[in-house]
Amino acid sequence: MNGEQPGLLEGAIPPETNTALFGHDTAQNFLANAYRSGRMHHAILIEGAEGIGKATLAYRFAHHVLSHPDPLNAPDHIADPDPSDTVSRQIAGGASHNVLHLARPVDEKTGKVKSVITVDEVRRAGKFFTQTSGTGNWRIAIIDPADDLNRNAANAILKILEEPPKRSLFLVLSHTPGRLLPTIRSRCLSLRLHPLSPADLDRALAHLGAAAGETDSIVELSEGSVARALLLRNYGGVDIAEAFVDILERGRLNDREPIYKLAETLAARDRDVAYQFFTELAVDRTQAMARDAGATGDLIEADRLARLASALKEHFATAAAYNLDRKQTVLHAFSLFFG
Repeated sequence: MNGEQPGLLEGAIPPETNTALFGHDTAQNFLANAYRSGRMHHAILIEGAEGIGKATLAYRFAHHVLSHPDPLNAPDHIADPDPSDTVSRQIAGGASHNVLHLARPVDEKTGKVKSVITVDEVRRAGKFFTQTSGTGNWRIAIIDPADDLNRNAANAILKILEEPPKRSLFLVLSHTPGRLLPTIRSRCLSLRLHPLSPADLDRALAHLGAAAGETDSIVELSEGSVARALLLRNYGGVDIAEAFVDILERGRLNDREPIYKLAETLAARDRDVAYQFFTELAVDRTQAMARDAGATGDLIEADRLARLASALKEHFATAAAYNLDRKQTVLHAFSLFFG
């Protein structure tokens, strides 16, 4: 993790200070023209895979709206923010009275980021809109991601969405919109972002300081996600992915040494991010294998792998909820593969 901001990957630029976005020109133009029309929906659900630029797009759009408070006189495109202008400085410093970022808070006792967005965080939104209701300015709440809202928090957000304050805008980010309350989804206009193309991902990594040619293999493995590329590049993700694939190709539990070695590596005290990467890799790779089996007509194998992916997801979620031993969690995951 980056020491400057909880949850920020090493090598990443915080979305509120990032001046560049790659691969989402269509989405940016849609937002700019929707705003310019003067009939923009009060809540936009920005959905897509993790790490492809949803938060950066949200902050760019917030900057655009606050820089051009009259929609009818706003430009038809979103320009790169100027870090020296007042709006940029306020947003970057968390000092804007018109932008509220709702995310998982840090637990004051442990210093770690909580696993959910709580209702107390959503109450901040109520105070935010109340305190700024008389200014006449746009007020923008970025929920990042809404997937992390617990039930009470989701219901509290829903109440605000049902009766949105005047000149308010909700930018609701989601990696998996199917997990959101249907009533929240129904009150938002959906804007889906797609994974970055190899060319756009390469440009994004160059923007983050990667040398030309350094990331060829990483781009191939990252599935269009800048976050996954950073995990592969800076957290030993390539070694984890290779070890995982090697174990799967062996296809049995008889040779336990590689499995135990990987489990011990991921269970180390300083490998939080690497462990999270592994859990997502295991589920994603299994889902991809299920799709491939289905595409070749092997429906029995596709069904088996789809069920396995669901079992893995549930297993990892339970382990996280009860803070179970990571080594045993990884070992049991492989037993699900080969049991």
